[in-house]
Amino acid sequence: MNKNKVIRSQQLRFMVYTLIAFTLLFGMFGAIIFGRIQSTLYAKTDSDLTASKRWLETGGAGAERGKEPVRDKYGFPPAKGRGLNPRVIPLLWSDGHIANAEQIGFTYNHYFSEMSFDPATIGVISNVTVQGKYHFRTVSIPYPAAEGSYVQLLVNVDPEQNLIDNFKRIIILCSALFILLSISASYILSRKMMKPIIRSWDKQVEFVENASHELRTPLTVIQNKLELLQTMPEKRIIDTFENIALSLSETRRLSRMTADLLTLARADSTETQLEKQTIELDEFVNNVCGPYKEIAELSEKSMQLRLQSRTRLKADPERLHQLLVILLDNALKYTGEHDSIAISTYAKENKAFIEVSDTGIGISEEGLSRIFDRFYREDQARSREQGGSGLGLSIAQWIVHSHHGTIQALHNEPKGVIFRIRLPKQ
Repeated sequence: MNKNKVIRSQQLRFMVYTLIAFTLLFGMFGAIIFGRIQSTLYAKTDSDLTASKRWLETGGAGAERGKEPVRDKYGFPPAKGRGLNPRVIPLLWSDGHIANAEQIGFTYNHYFSEMSFDPATIGVISNVTVQGKYHFRTVSIPYPAAEGSYVQLLVNVDPEQNLIDNFKRIIILCSALFILLSISASYILSRKMMKPIIRSWDKQVEFVENASHELRTPLTVIQNKLELLQTMPEKRIIDTFENIALSLSETRRLSRMTADLLTLARADSTETQLEKQTIELDEFVNNVCGPYKEIAELSEKSMQLRLQSRTRLKADPERLHQLLVILLDNALKYTGEHDSIAISTYAKENKAFIEVSDTGIGISEEGLSRIFDRFYREDQARSREQGGSGLGLSIAQWIVHSHHGTIQALHNEPKGVIFRIRLPKQ
């Protein structure tokens, strides 16, 4: 599968998803703002219509006091006192025609002469356009004096409608601008989202290549030695001891490498869970380093313990033991006779520090920046001879990070290397 093609396809998919999300958000935001502006502008008009509708239905102020309602010749309560709002225009519809055209006079001739009654306005406040350019809010009620007749109340809302139309244009223009901006933002975000995926892809490819290479070497050695033994069936075991010993050594190396790979795979999938306990750091380090101190003395190397932290940690004892073993094992491998190894603990700024230093062969500047990379070994031949797979320090880094700490490698002057670990105190 072509890497660039897959990356482009995934980036385009991310870009489309992000663009859709932005568009929906802008669309919902615009619709909500537009709806609120529209309802706010129509609030006073609708209030006037509702009050006038109630006034007509109750028959005016006289009916409210228990008297017979007083009406004009068209059946409306008089428009005085608390009568109809001056903004409200009443139309009396009878047999599909306006019966009070004389009452509304000029307004009828100017606006409503060609208007027809819409039954959908009965009891419902709605919009109506007259002559294609005049905008009204309207509601209709049955006319109590004549069956089949209706009173339609209207309020002109041309100023409000102009504001709404202008606001609608602004919303559309802003939405178009935001969509154009969101295209650019989606492209930038999709590239940023792809960066960790590309890094993971590259690391996975590198990991598979390195793992294949590391596994191929011992497998080839084992296969060659076994094929050689197969050609000498008459030989005794003592005669082929070296071949058998080498095969066993490579098998053990394969076993260790497989265990390390499994540990890292579980770490990457967050499958491995830490079982933290409270431990005394100095006592714990002292117990772990005890056997290694004897090994160092047998190899004519010196090992000093400077345990001065006097602190307690909340940590997984098994993983912390594994971490120290990895660092001590590295220190023993890369130091010669009469070299020294030092393990120090101390507390500073509410953090607990562990340092493992040696006066061995050290590491280059490039090596310091890559020392925690998987399968990285500065001296490939020497590391392989000593059984190293290049995975130990990667596991060490994972253990430290899983405890919310940091680990770094430093030069130890005049020679050697220092591994400094910083862990949060309990």
